[in-house]
Amino acid sequence: MGGRKNLSPPPSGRTNLASCIVATIFLIFITIIILIIFFTLFKPKTPAIAVTAVQLPSFSTTNTTVTFTISHYIAVNNPNRGVFTHYDSSLQLLYAGNQVGFMFVPSGKIEARRTQYMAATFSVKSFPLLSVINRQPEGMNGLRIGPSLEIETKMEMPGRVRVLHFFTHHVEAKAECKVVIAINGGSVLGFRC
Repeated sequence: MGGRKNLSPPPSGRTNLASCIVATIFLIFITIIILIIFFTLFKPKTPAIAVTAVQLPSFSTTNTTVTFTISHYIAVNNPNRGVFTHYDSSLQLLYAGNQVGFMFVPSGKIEARRTQYMAATFSVKSFPLLSVINRQPEGMNGLRIGPSLEIETKMEMPGRVRVLHFFTHHVEAKAECKVVIAINGGSVLGFRC
């Protein structure tokens, strides 16, 4: 007696189509999960600029004009998992809404999750005093601080963060500060950022 072979019929076109649809849905689902994890862990963040100190190594006033050299000390923190490359960075000095000083900051790189300390010193050409703030007596001794002027500093640090060596994201860090300077002696009375 010859045995009868049980052959299954070849899969139909509908079975192949259903398998392709299931495989495609699975791949889309996996891709979405990978993108969610990627953007959760590696989402580019804007670096933070903190002004740590402002000093005036030289300061002079004559009649109604003032000339000085300003030193700006900053800390730039890169919170990203990739290197922050900055370029075209600048530091502006404003008095009464007018630019009285400007300096380009050299391009550079800040490693992932690191803080880089920088110093910028430049001379400010003589400019006329438009308004002088007279400080009222302060403190328990009633010490009079005397006349002062307020300047504003603006730092802009555009750049890009490279994530996983493939993707780049444009970021721009900014910091604005108001600095109060005593006209008698040129000491920095305080700054607020």
